[in-house]
Amino acid sequence: MAAPMFPVNAHRHDPYRTFKFQVIIDGRPVAGLKKMGALKKSTEAVKWRTAGDPSHQRILPGGTSYEPVVMEQGLTHDPVFEQWANLVNNIEGDAAMSLKNFRKDIIINVLNLQGQVAISYKLFRAWVSEYQALPELDAENMNAVGIQTITLQHEGWQRDTAVTEPVES
Repeated sequence: MAAPMFPVNAHRHDPYRTFKFQVIIDGRPVAGLKKMGALKKSTEAVKWRTAGDPSHQRILPGGTSYEPVVMEQGLTHDPVFEQWANLVNNIEGDAAMSLKNFRKDIIINVLNLQGQVAISYKLFRAWVSEYQALPELDAENMNAVGIQTITLQHEGWQRDTAVTEPVES
């Protein structure tokens, strides 16, 4: 017999939806967050053979790398993306760069349909490698929404196991 997907909510049979989430930077949720790229890591496969057994190849785990995460925010007056990007590459030059503050640990929460935190991850030592302040502007497209984007480089992530499955009604 397979283990239940949701031990606390045995009536639940479907996975969490991906449209209810929040990202917390500097202790506060990002306003107008539209989309976030996947958390993805890969470990290099290292192949080797021994002299006593040259016909069999062994495969060992090598170094692990983490893919950048892209976040999209609707144009708002919340300056969190721009302020963070400016810490990495400030218009005032190297003297204005903050080596102390440009890396941030951020929290990513997946919410259930009731808005409760169901799963939480911490992204470690993230920094902005790419920032798009304005999208392409087009007076002909009345249905377009303005989006800012940041690309975050980081040094890994970890699930917060203190966040447990919330009881759903």
